[in-house]
Amino acid sequence: MKKLLSVFLFLSLINTASAETFSGPDTVKHFRVGVFAPLFLDSAFNGNNYRYNKNFPRFSFAGMEFIQGVQIALDSLDFSQHKITVSFFDTQAPDFESKLESAETNNLDILIGSVREYDHALLAGLAKRKNIPFVSVTYPNDGGITANPFLIIMNSTLKAHCETLFNYLLQKFGTHNIVFCTKSGVQEDRVMDYFKGFNKPDGSALMDMKIANVDENYDKLIALLDSNKSNIILGASLDETFAKQLAKNSMQWNKKYDIQLIGMPNWEGIFNVRNANNNKDFPVFFTSAFYNEKDEELNALLENTYQQKFFVSPSDHAQKGFESIAVFLNMLIQHPADFMSYINNAEYKIFSTYKFRPVMLSKESVVPDYFENKHLNFLKSLNGKITKAW
Repeated sequence: MKKLLSVFLFLSLINTASAETFSGPDTVKHFRVGVFAPLFLDSAFNGNNYRYNKNFPRFSFAGMEFIQGVQIALDSLDFSQHKITVSFFDTQAPDFESKLESAETNNLDILIGSVREYDHALLAGLAKRKNIPFVSVTYPNDGGITANPFLIIMNSTLKAHCETLFNYLLQKFGTHNIVFCTKSGVQEDRVMDYFKGFNKPDGSALMDMKIANVDENYDKLIALLDSNKSNIILGASLDETFAKQLAKNSMQWNKKYDIQLIGMPNWEGIFNVRNANNNKDFPVFFTSAFYNEKDEELNALLENTYQQKFFVSPSDHAQKGFESIAVFLNMLIQHPADFMSYINNAEYKIFSTYKFRPVMLSKESVVPDYFENKHLNFLKSLNGKITKAW
């Protein structure tokens, strides 16, 4: 904790000294990178006085860890032959929006961010005005952005996850008994609308969709299970309480019915290593845009450096920060004039596999509304361990 606290106090300097420069030969191109994350520095300080004594504000963890991963990539990877300036921005600073219109962002060549909805829209707008790429690393939404071919979404949208899940059910489990389990709610209605739309692309149903809206009564779901078939239950809600209850019930019903439970992308955070004692010997499946396939050299570099600095293993936020610099800064250096043409080049892979595809939200679209990662991994949580399932 002392290490984390000292790093957080150091990061408070970002408000006044935001740039780190790697000076290569004067003859090489000067690359300028903007890195954005929610650090909430002003919430943690009262003037120059730290508000939390020896404690650490949990609301700053994700942003801080992302920045730490970025910093380790900048310090550990070889950029010595290039002239690079990296500027850090706290997206929760009171003057953040005004900074986007200042000289600090005037000459940026790329924006890399772990941001939230409002900041996502601001940065997408900046990228479009300046014709520079904005790599949105963690926000799983398009934020209503349209006609912006400079927006790159790494963390696939909920619609993309639902489309992948539906196609997988249709192709792999066509002979199984498939039940979509949901509950009342605006978000749940949106998820089910996605599935219903995928099921009738031209008006004709591709599968007989069995739907159980359980709310407080799971008898509706039990009535749709078939003891003579393998049953696939698709949990169509991002609600944590719903997910845990459905998993608990499915584990019990599995004694009578052959059940596989598949959930939404946020279920990875619900059924993770901290829940090793829950759902013992009963796997829960879900999709994820990220899966660290363990590049031995770079994983060891990140793990060892992070351990030495902070005495803990790097979180997924730190991994994403490290990866975003290792992939996209190298890509920018090597292809500054046609960066977008190389976003799917396999040589830049570090941890996860990405397939960025142009998304056209309407038939009238003239340019891509954005580029989205369409490569999703099927993961399995079993006894506290998450592995690749299919």
